[in-house]
Amino acid sequence: MSKSKRQADSPGGEPHLFSRRILFVVTGLSPQVVTETLYALTQQLQPAFVPTEVHVLTTAEGAQRVKLALLSEDPGWFYRLCQDYEISGVRFEESNIHVIRDADGRMLDDIRTPEDNRLAADLITELIRSFTADDQSALHVSIAGGRKTMGYYAGYALSLFARPQDRLSHVLVEEPYESSWDFFYPTPYRRVITTRDNKLADTSEARISLAEIPFVSLRHGVDEALREGRANFSDVVTSARRALEPARLRIDLAGRCIEAAGKRIALPPAQLALLSLFARRAQAGEGPLSAPNKHVPDKNWSEWFKTEYKRIRGNEMDDRDRTEEALKQGMDGNYFSSHLSKLRKRLERELGTVAARRYCIDGGGKRPPRFQLRLPPESIEYCSLTSDGKPATAPGRKISRKNIAK
Repeated sequence: MSKSKRQADSPGGEPHLFSRRILFVVTGLSPQVVTETLYALTQQLQPAFVPTEVHVLTTAEGAQRVKLALLSEDPGWFYRLCQDYEISGVRFEESNIHVIRDADGRMLDDIRTPEDNRLAADLITELIRSFTADDQSALHVSIAGGRKTMGYYAGYALSLFARPQDRLSHVLVEEPYESSWDFFYPTPYRRVITTRDNKLADTSEARISLAEIPFVSLRHGVDEALREGRANFSDVVTSARRALEPARLRIDLAGRCIEAAGKRIALPPAQLALLSLFARRAQAGEGPLSAPNKHVPDKNWSEWFKTEYKRIRGNEMDDRDRTEEALKQGMDGNYFSSHLSKLRKRLERELGTVAARRYCIDGGGKRPPRFQLRLPPESIEYCSLTSDGKPATAPGRKISRKNIAK
């Protein structure tokens, strides 16, 4: 089934209507958050969100507690919950327990060091990316358990990948049940437990609240390659930042490079000349241009392009220069399209597809296309880029309307 067909068949943003419904819980040493969240989603939320699968991310000790407390024959609190409230069709097994591991594959007992946090962030990011890659899934992320950093990474990762049907929540349990190791969910019958202060409490009287947490989805700012392939936390955050931060283009003709979205990029002279031609027009507030005819060399286009090209090559140019020779009769559409395509691919490779869009020369999406660089004049600067990437204003680079393509 094609991607467009899958999207057309998806049930909008109503999570309970999706065929694949995923509950993802981050937890530490309290496996209770899994059953507490599942109870709230299925018994309190309207309409109910009944997961088709449950996934847990935790540490080595946390995984052992989930297995013994929830998935064992006794006490088996996950199975008891499903039986008590007639919840069926939820797949939760040991393979759905994801444990944070170090570089050598050893399971982590806790998350304490910066490296531990990086590993946790990367695993959380990759899991949420994979869950949201399926158009037929709705994902509910709970951040009720685990270290605070685990909850932060889960919430942040969801905001980077979330679709309209995805949700984020925290489950709240009233005292004295919250502090009891023996409480897993409000039972539909009387069950007396001992609380931490040695008092007795009836689990049928417990109150649980599901606090849904609103968030802003930044999915449109994440490069498609990172949404569809393996991704670590820092790469995804960098991709979103580049796409969302104010556009800023710095051009260094002598250095044959640009700085776009905060990244310095070296460009071949022909690609840089084409970008500079449109950058000067944008700086001067000039409108879009039609491309040269595909089969008829255009002298005007040739002169506009060579003006920028000579600024880059300077004294290196001579009669044997291949660009000079290729444009002797004028520039045709094939030459223009070839360098336009190479420039776009170079920017997408360096910045990612999403962030590169603002720095690519745009044809307007109409026929015949008319091309321009859609950047405001104040976001474009001609300068000298030093070795550390910081701009230093270069003399003789001031914009002039002379030699700008009309």
